[in-house]
Amino acid sequence: MDPVAEYLEALQTEQGASPNTVSAYRRDLTGFARFLRRNDLEIGRAGADQVAHHLLTLRRQGLGPRSIARHLSAVRGLYRFLVREGRIRLDPTEHLEAPRPPRRLPRTLSPKEAAALVESPPAEDPIGVRDRALLELLYATGMRASECLALRIEDVNLAAGYVVCTGKGDRQRLVPVGAPALRWVKAYLSGARGALVRGGDPGTLFVNRAGRTLSRQGLWEIIKKTARRAGVRTAVSPHTLRHSFASHLLERGADLRSIQAMLGHADISTTQIYTHLPSAALREMYRRFHPRARL
Repeated sequence: MDPVAEYLEALQTEQGASPNTVSAYRRDLTGFARFLRRNDLEIGRAGADQVAHHLLTLRRQGLGPRSIARHLSAVRGLYRFLVREGRIRLDPTEHLEAPRPPRRLPRTLSPKEAAALVESPPAEDPIGVRDRALLELLYATGMRASECLALRIEDVNLAAGYVVCTGKGDRQRLVPVGAPALRWVKAYLSGARGALVRGGDPGTLFVNRAGRTLSRQGLWEIIKKTARRAGVRTAVSPHTLRHSFASHLLERGADLRSIQAMLGHADISTTQIYTHLPSAALREMYRRFHPRARL
């Protein structure tokens, strides 16, 4: 039996792959088998050089990194299947790495847009106070959505002005909080939160209308609603506030290591993406000197 057909059958029956996945893998593996035939090779005799040559050919044909990575995934699955079945001894894809797609620059708000967003909830009822405190804290700390939603009341030190944030890998870090955010969190804790928690207290800082821990979906809805109210036309997510926090600090002269520590990035290279964003000084220089900047 054809090894590609065998693998696709196992993929569907043993691993429960969807019809779309099986169809995509069939298309990719048919192309790979065709490439090998043109080079007088069989699937079981191809080595790492031949697989790499196939991927290079795809790249020259104009396929992007994501498509090439999908092709490699299909070929790797095939060879792992053949090794597992005892049909071949070594997997030629074992040490091949998929090309990484180019990292997209993060979407950020201007300082004026960020201020309009966090100030837009009408603080006339407990929900409005909660929303204001939540948005102020997100923008003041650059926390991830999951980190903010997991905060417990005891993680906020109002007197000292910081939060204890638990990030990826359960790593904890201290993040300073500015005075406006602290004032709103204090206002939320002093009355609004108690009005929302009517039964058992979940202990988390931010709760929903029913007094239970605010969900990620609930946070998204709050941000979308407040963005519309603030007149922010670009798509906004919780991560947009995190990116805005970092880029605004960098624009005002904060050093990259400090931003890395506050964001909880394990590697400085993750934080360095913000250095690719045009700073306020760079924008001003462009505005002043480019011949068509103000036409």
